[in-house]
Amino acid sequence: MRQRWRAVGLLAMALFAVNVLARLVIRFGFDGDDTAADRVSLVMFVVIGLILAAVAFRWGRDRPVARWAGDLAAAVGVALALTVFVAPLLVGENPFGGGAGLFFAQIWLYLAATAAGVLVGYLTLTALGLDHRSQQLKRYAQLKAAKPRRVVRR
Repeated sequence: MRQRWRAVGLLAMALFAVNVLARLVIRFGFDGDDTAADRVSLVMFVVIGLILAAVAFRWGRDRPVARWAGDLAAAVGVALALTVFVAPLLVGENPFGGGAGLFFAQIWLYLAATAAGVLVGYLTLTALGLDHRSQQLKRYAQLKAAKPRRVVRR
């Protein structure tokens, strides 16, 4: 159980670190340039999506969906809270400084990027037949095929 929460915590911290890094790049590299800031934000969302796609692919191979989906949801929830409330403070901004529109836009964009990443990772895994359920069904079919047929005598 401890290993499970450690993995969730490390994933949440990795997602948070990506956001903080993007904010620092925007602050020190492109301060005042909205176009460049938008591009850095887009790259950040793509990186977050790719991280979650890789994690969903990896965790989906050996764990049932109900288990790893809850773990990913917990990690994304913690990372989202840190991203929205703590990350702006680390770069010297107010979390609510841009108004309610920007605040909620951050949340929706973050959730969209994470959902897209998880979906891509899991659909790729399922399409390749490597997910936990497909592997269980494959083992079951092999077990049934390996049993000799019983002869019925009349």
